[in-house]
Amino acid sequence: MNIKLVESLLEVILALPPEERLLLEEKLFGNISYPSSNEIMHVAEKGKVFDFLHDEPELYSFQDAEPV
Repeated sequence: MNIKLVESLLEVILALPPEERLLLEEKLFGNISYPSSNEIMHVAEKGKVFDFLHDEPELYSFQDAEPV
């Protein structure tokens, strides 16, 4: 790993004016897309990660709630 190169690049990036730094960030990270809430929910459902919750006891009931 070329630590000196990385540190030099970081110094140059931090020295950029805000407009140029923003342009660089757009070039580097502009194509990153994040999953939507629906996509995350779909993965959680299909991935079976939370299936263990079906076996958990119910801790609260409607009788535990206070009227609003």
